[in-house]
Amino acid sequence: MNYWPLLGIALVIIGFALKFNPLLVVVGAAVATGLLAGIDFIGVVEALGKAFNDNRYISVTWIILPLIGLLERYGLQQRARAVIEGIRGATMGKLLTVYLLFRQATAALGLTSIGGHPQTVRPLVAPMAEAAAVKSHGDLPDEAREKVKAMSAATDNVGLFFGEDIFMAIASILLIQGVFESYGYPLTPLQLSVWAIPTAICAFIIHGWRINALDRRLAKVRASEPSQTEGGVS
Repeated sequence: MNYWPLLGIALVIIGFALKFNPLLVVVGAAVATGLLAGIDFIGVVEALGKAFNDNRYISVTWIILPLIGLLERYGLQQRARAVIEGIRGATMGKLLTVYLLFRQATAALGLTSIGGHPQTVRPLVAPMAEAAAVKSHGDLPDEAREKVKAMSAATDNVGLFFGEDIFMAIASILLIQGVFESYGYPLTPLQLSVWAIPTAICAFIIHGWRINALDRRLAKVRASEPSQTEGGVS
């Protein structure tokens, strides 16, 4: 047995440890593994090309991320803040609660990629939530702003996690079905999806309460600042 191709794993470990470019490390390790396995260079390139072509949907990521970066460069976050500032009665609690409902509902329909941290939370949801908090409570300290951003990310996580299980064709439902069937409990994906609905409702209620509790705490932070200042002066 030829163990030389396993050096490709060592190359990946060393490359990541030295903080080299991950893409170059992976490609270099793949080429080295192919050559050490006795495949000529052209064959290695053909194998990489075939794998990329068979999974070409991955290339969409490299189109979306530069687009988001370009939009941010030209003021996407600022425009998102401006939209919220122009809506009367908009608060951080209301905004994130609506986003939680939207995320859960779309995930329940199988649209798990319609939201997410890089494409939705960072450029849109977090800036809008921060602007709504500032609009309601005035200028906030950096720590409070970071909590708003963290709650925006958590809202996306909760909405996706507890919403996707309602969609019976999701991988997690099929995994649960397989585990139950292996222990002698045959269940259909539809049965599991139906029983995921009460959990999703509880998650919405609990996390919705957490969102609005943070909104109330931000009001207390602003209310306590003047008294602290006066105490320091006196």
